[in-house]
Amino acid sequence: MVVFAAMTGATKTLIALSILSFLFILSNSSSSPEIQVLNAERRIDLTSHIIKVYLTLKVENIGTASASEVLLAFPPTQVDHLAVVKAQAEAGKRKKKTYVPLDVKPTERPDAPNGAKYFTIYLVNPLKSGETATLEVFYIFTHSLEPFPAEISQSEPQLVYYRDSAIILSPYHIKKQTTFIKTPSAKVESFTRVEPTNRANTEVKYGPYEDRPPYSFSPIIIHFQNNNPFAVVEELVREVELSHWGNLQITEHYKLVHAGARHKGVFSRVEYQSRPGSSGASSFKNLIARLPPRVHSVYYRDEIGNISTSHLRLEYKKSELEIEPRYPLFGGWKSTFVIGYGLPLQDFLFESPDGKRYLNFSFGCPLVETVVDKLTIKIVLPEGSKDPLAVVPFPVEQHLEKKYTYLDIVGRTVVVLEKKNVVPEHNTSFQVYYTFNQIFMLAEPLMLVSVFFFFFIACVAYLHIDLSLHKQ
Repeated sequence: MVVFAAMTGATKTLIALSILSFLFILSNSSSSPEIQVLNAERRIDLTSHIIKVYLTLKVENIGTASASEVLLAFPPTQVDHLAVVKAQAEAGKRKKKTYVPLDVKPTERPDAPNGAKYFTIYLVNPLKSGETATLEVFYIFTHSLEPFPAEISQSEPQLVYYRDSAIILSPYHIKKQTTFIKTPSAKVESFTRVEPTNRANTEVKYGPYEDRPPYSFSPIIIHFQNNNPFAVVEELVREVELSHWGNLQITEHYKLVHAGARHKGVFSRVEYQSRPGSSGASSFKNLIARLPPRVHSVYYRDEIGNISTSHLRLEYKKSELEIEPRYPLFGGWKSTFVIGYGLPLQDFLFESPDGKRYLNFSFGCPLVETVVDKLTIKIVLPEGSKDPLAVVPFPVEQHLEKKYTYLDIVGRTVVVLEKKNVVPEHNTSFQVYYTFNQIFMLAEPLMLVSVFFFFFIACVAYLHIDLSLHKQ
């Protein structure tokens, strides 16, 4: 008491504020929302080189305060290969059951153990104490299958490793969980057992496991046969050029590679054609590109020139272009080619209520079941366009460039969108808004008329000028 009496007034105030702050933090921590997972069911689809995971979580708020978000945890080795994370909440019962989309965003937490990465699912309606909710989570991994052996001959099947955990990595206590892993065929060389583990035909079941504490982890490896083509576009540059005279011209430059087990030995085309079922089972010799309807002026060529081995199927709602490279692609082989086509402008260009024009086009790669390591989309707006704004439903890098083509004076504005690790689920619509003055549509015709007019004047002047020499 004597020591406290000897303290200055400022010191007493500082101690009092510290005590109040500590009590405030303590009261908040005691009433903070606490989540536990009542049941978790995970289904992993390994039938392609694009891994799709469907996770159903039934969560309960066991705290005293309302919970407005739920955390997802991923090992650091998986985050770099994570292409898509989506979530939705289940609403209604049985026949009237509906699903409400939820926002999912990456979250940095300094207290993450072993470098785990978080994604936050934001609930539409906060979960009150004692309430439960069912969440449907969908995410995709790319480049997560490891060929083993790394090199195979033309007649050998392709075997791959898949590494994961039998127990779901989660920051919450999980009362019950089960994992189902589906393989392309029943040809499974080996798999890790974490009892209870069962295998039936093309499916391996891990669990059910009960009462697992937060951040439990049990590594597993599955070695199985997967002869599906590992089509990966290392780089795709798509240029979309708008012309207000009624046309939309698209040019796509591809750098394609087979990302599976590398081919060793000599390629025999005779064996490849005589034994199509077993020879080169993991190779592919054609690709399907799904294009918009009413496509026209389609061409396909590689570095050598035009390739005629392509087939275009036109339908009312879609168009399909089947392309065949000059040679079948085995593991490690690459191909570079260009696809170009035109589209009617009125199908994709619209006017917003505020008077702006906007292009509504599809993001992603038109090739079926293909991963794009780096996608660059360049939207070339008509000359005179101003204030461009791109609206994309997922994070992308974007910047502006300038491009000069024939008869351009000030150049055309180019909106450049870049994204890495693109999968077919990214084939959603995006919009590019801009303002345009109609007077610029007369610029090119006036230039052409002026050129012909001055050329005509020059011709008339030339015909009426006598340039011959006369004696004086």
